[in-house]
Amino acid sequence: MTNLTRRTLMKGVAASGLASAVGGRSTMAADEPLGITLVIPSPVGDVGWGHALAAGLEPVKAAYGDKVKVTVIENIQEGPDADRIMNKTVADGNNFLIAGSFGYQNGALQIARRNPAVTVLHASGFQVAPNFSPFAAKYFQGTYLLGMAAAALSKTGKLGSVSAFAIPELITSVNAFTLGAQAVNPDIEVSVVWVNSWFDPAKEQEAAKALIAQKCDVIFSNAQDTPSVISACEEAGVYAFNLNSSMKSYAPKTYLGCVATDWSPFFKASVDAHVADTFKGANAFLGVADKVVEVVDWNPDIPADVMTNIKEIEAKIAAGSFSPFTGPITRADGSEAAASGATLTDGEIVAMDWHVKGITTPLPK
Repeated sequence: MTNLTRRTLMKGVAASGLASAVGGRSTMAADEPLGITLVIPSPVGDVGWGHALAAGLEPVKAAYGDKVKVTVIENIQEGPDADRIMNKTVADGNNFLIAGSFGYQNGALQIARRNPAVTVLHASGFQVAPNFSPFAAKYFQGTYLLGMAAAALSKTGKLGSVSAFAIPELITSVNAFTLGAQAVNPDIEVSVVWVNSWFDPAKEQEAAKALIAQKCDVIFSNAQDTPSVISACEEAGVYAFNLNSSMKSYAPKTYLGCVATDWSPFFKASVDAHVADTFKGANAFLGVADKVVEVVDWNPDIPADVMTNIKEIEAKIAAGSFSPFTGPITRADGSEAAASGATLTDGEIVAMDWHVKGITTPLPK
């Protein structure tokens, strides 16, 4: 796997005379490997979102061997740079693009429309085209379970979350965390700090310390690509958990668990379909039942009876007989989100732009 950075890619863009290449349809000789490019907004590193996406391509490489060539382009800021770089990789003959950030959506969709021979997967978005599939994890299935554990261990009744951006995928995660905690302790309150960054170790650590100062004694690191929050919580003796990949090594004592994602089933199926010329764009919203989401590294401090209850709920989620977003659910403004016994649809979940009752921090406007 080749890892490239923004600096090396932008040199390539400038040298290639991209403006003359963008409009053409990408082609590749039959005996050449399929070029697969993953573009991400942060370093691959050893933990986090970028790491999980890159790891999801390992089984693809194992299955196809030298019939595929995988390139990971890291540290690409959302905006014009990302658009130019994604266009460049397609112009260079790479026919399979994974746009690994919500903010890449518009540029990636335009690439798909101009290049029908190219398959594009886009992380966390909502647009669909014949050769363009958004994909997202049902993190909320795991954060609900960790909310139950958090409430059982909290002594203050105050929980916190350091969250990246206020997009529906992360709003649902913190809402489900709150609902899971309230299932154990109805009086739980949750404070959220939105750092508006996928990768800012200093800001993340500062936010975690601010929440700890407010007596939050369990912290949810919601889509940070660094272990800054987890490490700060370990130092303060506060439980913490995160998304995507395990950070247990950074908090051996106070790590509550991880809502891990394994993208390999989705990536492998998508590559298979591209190779067979049967790919059809669709909204891939994947969770526990799809073997994409799994909670790992449960902390042994969680009381045995609570853990038993958690495992029972987890089995129901996997079987499709329980959803964290089953009513009654009340929004933070007091309005009803779901009546008793009613379950929010996937469409309602992926469009979520409100907090549940119990979250004390207003959403950014």
